[in-house]
Amino acid sequence: MSNLEKHPDELILDEPADATASPVPTGVQVLEAREVPLGGPRAMKVHRTLPQRGRPTIGAWCFADHYGPGDSDSMVVPPHPHTGLQTASWLFGGEIEHRDSAGTLGRIHPGQLNLMTAGRGISHSEVSFGDATTLHGVQLWIVLPDDARHVEPFFERHTAVRTTVADAALQVFAGSMAGASTPASVFTPLLGAQLDLPPHGRAELPLDSAFEHGLLVDVGPLTVDGTEVARTELAYLPPGADSVVVSAGEAGARALLLGGEPFGETFIMWWNFIGRSHDEIAQFRSDWQSDAITHSDPGGRFGLVDYDGRALPAPEMPTVRLKPRS
Repeated sequence: MSNLEKHPDELILDEPADATASPVPTGVQVLEAREVPLGGPRAMKVHRTLPQRGRPTIGAWCFADHYGPGDSDSMVVPPHPHTGLQTASWLFGGEIEHRDSAGTLGRIHPGQLNLMTAGRGISHSEVSFGDATTLHGVQLWIVLPDDARHVEPFFERHTAVRTTVADAALQVFAGSMAGASTPASVFTPLLGAQLDLPPHGRAELPLDSAFEHGLLVDVGPLTVDGTEVARTELAYLPPGADSVVVSAGEAGARALLLGGEPFGETFIMWWNFIGRSHDEIAQFRSDWQSDAITHSDPGGRFGLVDYDGRALPAPEMPTVRLKPRS
């Protein structure tokens, strides 16, 4: 999915994580989502929990848009570019067709992970099918470390691996948990899993104590180590814990569990690009306009998508240079 905002904020992570530099949060921190309309008058509404001020990433997970059901007539996202990241699409309901400039054409269903590694640059489109009122899922981005961010782009699809812990049903789609592992390509230690609890269900989930974790609630409330977390909210857990107790009320609960080692590199995220400097981001924008908008370089960095319609032009660059803020 593209960030369709006309004036996207830049995310600048200007200092690597350093536990000695500032107090490390303890316990559960509840992060509220902001509502973002994507597109025009009949915009698709999403709830964005990452990035936000004070919590730009959880591990290398750097973007989380939660949408549906019934928040839009459909998802129609024309071709748009990405650099320096992976996109991870996960559905609870509905169906989406993915096309990209690497030649991929396929549909994603609930229980499957669509994972696109943009690397040096790729473009893609996403269009929903069927009853749009059932379209329901999460779009995630993963920032690539410096030694992997220039890889050639590629696409993969995996069916999640199912396991259980006490009352919890888990679908692991990235990394490993509770004896379940996936082959999804990751470039830093990561975890991604769907958690489902029946009404009044409870489980103590094992965690990697080197990871920070987030639980993004889709059906709730979900109680996380004694803290109640509502739908669209995200419960953040700092590194150090080797387990977390989750429980559901009368409605049961569903959440995404995201985790990873704290990401310790400087990067800039603007629109659909991740880079390391203002000039690099500006070059990505220029390359996209040449490749897909003016067609002056159709064989360039981003290539072309087999799509019946126009690609998305990039927003104008900010009037000030993108640089670390103090």
